[in-house]
Amino acid sequence: MPPRTPPRRAIAVDLAILTVRERQLQVLVVERGKEPFLGALALPGGFLEPGENLDQAAHRELAEETGLDANTLHIEQLASYGDPDRDPRSVVSVCYVALMPDLPLPTAGGDARRARWTAVQPLLDNPAALAFDHHVLLTDAVERARGKLEYTTLATAFCPPTFTVADLRQVYETVWNTRLDPANFHRKVTRAEGFLLPTTKTAASQGGRPGKLYHAGKATQLYPPLLRD
Repeated sequence: MPPRTPPRRAIAVDLAILTVRERQLQVLVVERGKEPFLGALALPGGFLEPGENLDQAAHRELAEETGLDANTLHIEQLASYGDPDRDPRSVVSVCYVALMPDLPLPTAGGDARRARWTAVQPLLDNPAALAFDHHVLLTDAVERARGKLEYTTLATAFCPPTFTVADLRQVYETVWNTRLDPANFHRKVTRAEGFLLPTTKTAASQGGRPGKLYHAGKATQLYPPLLRD
């Protein structure tokens, strides 16, 4: 019996690029400029090019969609998605999550006509809002980000180089979609070893006491963890 020829499926990378803008957790979406799903919203992404590995393709797509160098922010591989009916072109997608501070409006690239930041929650509430199976990808990416904030210092990836504890608390409240007690939060994050390093500067204040500015410490794990409960 002759050996079976393995079926050929295309491989792509998709990016769930998350940021905190206007006191909301937002994600970068593009309006597709070609079929399938012409005109629909989708996560940015593209096919692997000859000679690329997955990380290289994700970093290239990130640069094309945002103009950012992946080495300057947090980006990690989330999962692979290969359900037979997820894409009519028989595409297996590897999704990456990128976390970054607030950014200006991006420029669409590739087969996208327009790119924009969009609030995450309405997209999560409507499974049909995104093309392909990107609702699943986004749901998994948001849960990854929320979980990471409990046990790691990843929340600082949403902050500028220097920030106040109130700025950091806003990140937690926005990503977790909950309210936190300011005094309790301040005590926990300032006592967590290696999480925050104080600077000698304070933030400008419009009345009231100016907040002390911090920058991210070298710790990567958060102990004790900040649980969502």
